[in-house]
Amino acid sequence: MEYISTRGKIGKIGFIEAFMMGLADDGGLLVPSEIPVISEATLKEWQSLSYQELVFAIFSHYTNGEIPEADLKAMIAASYGTFRHPEVTPVRRIRDDLYLLELFHGPTFAFKDIALQFMGQFYSYVANQTGKKIHILGATSGDTGASAIEGVKGKEGIKICILHPTGKVSKVQELQMTTVQDDNVLNLSVEGNFDDCQRMIKELFADLDFKSANHLAAINSINFVRILAQTVYYFYSYFQVSKATGKWEPVNFSVPTGNFGDIFAGYVAKRMGLPVGKLILATNENNILERFIHEGVYMPGDFRMTYSPSMDIQVASNFERYLYYVLDENAAEVERLMNQFKIEGEISIPEGAHLKVQAEFAAHGVGGQECLDTISDYQAKHDYLLDPHTACGVSAADRCSEEGEMTIALATAHPAKFDEAIRLCGIEQKFPAEIRVLFEKPQRQTFVDGKLEDVTKELVQFYNA
Repeated sequence: MEYISTRGKIGKIGFIEAFMMGLADDGGLLVPSEIPVISEATLKEWQSLSYQELVFAIFSHYTNGEIPEADLKAMIAASYGTFRHPEVTPVRRIRDDLYLLELFHGPTFAFKDIALQFMGQFYSYVANQTGKKIHILGATSGDTGASAIEGVKGKEGIKICILHPTGKVSKVQELQMTTVQDDNVLNLSVEGNFDDCQRMIKELFADLDFKSANHLAAINSINFVRILAQTVYYFYSYFQVSKATGKWEPVNFSVPTGNFGDIFAGYVAKRMGLPVGKLILATNENNILERFIHEGVYMPGDFRMTYSPSMDIQVASNFERYLYYVLDENAAEVERLMNQFKIEGEISIPEGAHLKVQAEFAAHGVGGQECLDTISDYQAKHDYLLDPHTACGVSAADRCSEEGEMTIALATAHPAKFDEAIRLCGIEQKFPAEIRVLFEKPQRQTFVDGKLEDVTKELVQFYNA
């Protein structure tokens, strides 16, 4: 397996090189030169695997043998040994046609742990193997930062800087990032919103001289390894539901979506042969992706703060990867459209491509009151407390799935991370001990204006200290 850029100017490179490059050097995103298709017979054999064994089976199709088998298995064991549930991502039946895939049993109580615990191990492995400095740089709308920091804090040879928008993450998300006292961690609280943070990250990675001089490595979902790690739980949850129902038939997945990474992982799983029906894209009032599914137009609107802050994103990093596939892997056309988007702030896809989008995806934008009503309704009817992002996914599942269709909704975070929204529903919850103690710890973060030069100054000082 080799890796290429969605913009066509990066030749075929290996797995470790793709991991370390992060954002492609031509400004595009790295994708496999081909997506392996797994036979139904093999998929049915995979049904009996543990989560860790399934990670190994899937990654083995992508790593080209660049990582010795024993080393890869050791990284996988270390990555998921910190999870609070033995199945890592257990599946919970809510009703006959709806299951929840619980992705919040990792150390920071969010789905980002699934990929970022592995990536932390992988970065440490590369640092030890090569002796090179690794300076991780990322932006977060809340969960990525905490998970990434948890994955690499205190690790020798690695420094990590995370940008988050000031006042636009939940209090628990902020505390999970800023109470970490390890010297290899820098939190930059940036004036602006997540899109501003993400834009600066992409500009810094696109500056190849700066990227090289500062040994930058990517932790956001621009890194394909993060996408690959997230494909695993689509397979795992399908297998659990199939065993529970005794059926082998297409299943819908409903995914709370901001940066298009998590749902793109489901798209990859489907292309690999997993029997996926509709991929249901759940957004909030920041609904650029819903409009794209419905109209074929990709154009940001006005940024809005919502009860589901991790989805408060207008410009989705992974959209370009899907654009590459829906345009039949035409890298030149992808580059033209992305350049047009940079200049004009809007692109449209041809009618034929839009028909393919609508055949693969459904979408629903969940308003604030609908989100809160869903939390209250599922607590009352099913005695299950949804976090506001999961509530968006469940609401979209209810609206977009046809009668009789089986749907797995991704439960992306523990509700304790978003108590602000839960309290608005008149619900009092008990915080897990790991979250309660955060409120007693001192915070450490650096506040900066939303200007690239101010961020750059902090980065250079931190990385070269």
